[in-house]
Order: sequence, then structure tokens, then C-alpha cells
Amino acid sequence: MIPFIDLATQQQKLRSNIDKAIGKVLDSGQYILGEEVVAFEQKLSDFTGAPYVISCSSGTDALLLVLMAIDAGPGDAVFVPAFTFVATAEAPAFLGATPFFVDVLPNSYNLNPDDFARAIIEAKAQGLNPKAVIPVDLFGMPADYHAIQKIAQQHDIFVLSDCAQSFGATLDNTPMGAWGNAAATSFFPAKPLGCYGDGGAVFCHDEAMYQAIMSLRVHGQKGRYFYEKIGMTGRLDSIQAAILLEKMSIFDEECTMRQKVAMRYHHGLQDKLTIQIVPDNIQHIWAQYCLLTEDSAMRDNIQKHCASHDVPTVIYYPTPLSTQGVFAQYPVIASGLPVTENLCDRIFAIPMHPYLDEATQDKIINTIRAAC
Repeated sequence: MIPFIDLATQQQKLRSNIDKAIGKVLDSGQYILGEEVVAFEQKLSDFTGAPYVISCSSGTDALLLVLMAIDAGPGDAVFVPAFTFVATAEAPAFLGATPFFVDVLPNSYNLNPDDFARAIIEAKAQGLNPKAVIPVDLFGMPADYHAIQKIAQQHDIFVLSDCAQSFGATLDNTPMGAWGNAAATSFFPAKPLGCYGDGGAVFCHDEAMYQAIMSLRVHGQKGRYFYEKIGMTGRLDSIQAAILLEKMSIFDEECTMRQKVAMRYHHGLQDKLTIQIVPDNIQHIWAQYCLLTEDSAMRDNIQKHCASHDVPTVIYYPTPLSTQGVFAQYPVIASGLPVTENLCDRIFAIPMHPYLDEATQDKIINTIRAAC
């Protein structure tokens, strides 16, 4: 079976350096917030241009920390796309805020700015306070931040960029992490930049927010054993920071390799299936490479054919978040979610990582073409 994501090849390439980096942490005894964490945060700031970076325990916790810092809670509406991973809607719901589901665009699969504008009016009519919006850069494609930020500024709404899948991508040559009032990313192992466990980071432009999140990351403390807010244990381990520092040494190279894989997929499949449309001002990172079939029956047939030829496929995402029982109580834009529902019926992903050789890609392409 072809690996859907190949972490083993990357590890072999870096193994000796990673072993040394981990050994250095073990020798130092600074397992929590050691010098590697500080160095990694500085590296992230240099890479994105964001002046303040706070590493943390996961991408979900990164979202939570920002929402906690702006005091999102009961009575507040947080606008989220219905076509995304659960963490985007889970974070505001966890704090008692109301995730308000809006639809996505048919070409980018990202939050629809027009729907966002209409949802603000609907939220106010329902007695909710429009507090924040969380655009998601799905599969590594930056959302339309120009339009979203313009609408948000008109209504004094906080923009929290969910770049869990897009770290390494750019919009107008500006790296993800630098967009929005703040941004949150994930270093889950399968991400373009992933650690060997859970990890995440927050990027922001405001020193007061930076200080607030630094406190919230460690139980809300203000000085040792003194606390000003309810916080969490949200720190990134020193070992994970050491691993990520080593991975960043080849990250630019891997981003280029991902682009080459995506372009070969484009040329081999775009006449058979629909691909995600990438505007000229965007550099996609291809955290996942997804395709659209004509309908769910065609998708089922392709997946069965691929499985019989040892080509793995995955569905991101099989159902709108808003239709799942845990989110049934939360509002959905009045115009509904036709694009999200359509995508859920038609989308599937194929293997994507920097180390896909051309022979393996050809097998994947030819298997899918045969199924079509």
C-alpha cells in the first residue's frame, strides 16, 4: 500500500540531527519551556513576519487561547465555515460561545465572505453579539482575507485565522500566520510542518494580547503561584520544539517539493476531475490534495477501484459540521449550506507529501484515470 503521508522518509533524512537535538534536551533537563521553545518561537516569527509568537500544546489549544484572550463566551457569535475540521467550531463552543455556521465558496472551499456578511445581520437579529470570525485555510489554500477583514472591520469583529493546514502558504507574498488579528496553527504530525506528537502556535500583532496568551498558556498565572485568569496547561514541550527546529531546516525545500507533486497531479487529473482553483496571488501549501467527482456514486467507484490497487484515499469531510448532533443546537445561515453539502458528497483526497516519487505518482494518476 502506498503511504497516504510518508513521515518515515523525512525522519530518515533528519534522524541523526533529531537524535542530537533530543539528546540535548535530555541533557539539559529543561523539558518544559526550555531554550528550544524560545528559539522555535523566534524562528516562527522570522518565517511569518508576525511580531509575537506563542507556541502551545495543539492547534485546538491555539484557537482556544486566542478566544480566551478576547473573552469570547456566552452570548457571543463566532462565525465558522461548516466545511472544516471539528476544532474550528469546537473551540468557541467549549467556551460557551455560539459557533454560527456559514457556507464556503465552490472553488476555494473556504469561507464565503458574502455569507459571512449576511450571517452578521442574522446573528444580531437572534440576540447574539458578533464577536469573531474564524476563516479556515482549507487543505493549505489561504482564505479571502481581504474581503473577510474588510467586513469584520466594519462590525468590529475579531479575525482569527485558522492556518492549521496552511502554514507555509502565502497570500500576496505574505505568509500565513501574519493575516488576521491573530492566527492559530497546528504541528500535528500529518501537517506540512509537524512534530512527533501534538503542538501548535499562536501568531499576533498586539503586545497586550501576547502577554495575555503567555499567561493563559500557564494556568493564567501572573507571577509564580499568582493567577489573574482561568487558564490552561497549554505549553509546547522542549523536545517537540527541538524536533520542529530541525524540520524547519528543510521546510522551504519541502514546500517546493509539494508544489511539484501538486503540479503533476494537476496535469494528470484535471481533465477527469475537478481540482481546487488557486488564484495567482496565492501560494498553496497542499496539506491535502483533494479532487471532486461528478457525484457520490462516482466517488464510491473511484475509491473502491483505488483500494483494489493499493492506492489509499480519504474523504475530507464526509458531512457538514452543522448536521452532526453535537452542533445541532447552533445556528446556520438562513440561505443554508448548499456548497458544503455538495462538497461533502463529491470530495476525496489522494496521497500528498514531499517525497512522492514520479513512479508512485504515475501509479496514483493512472489508477484514478482508469477508474474514471
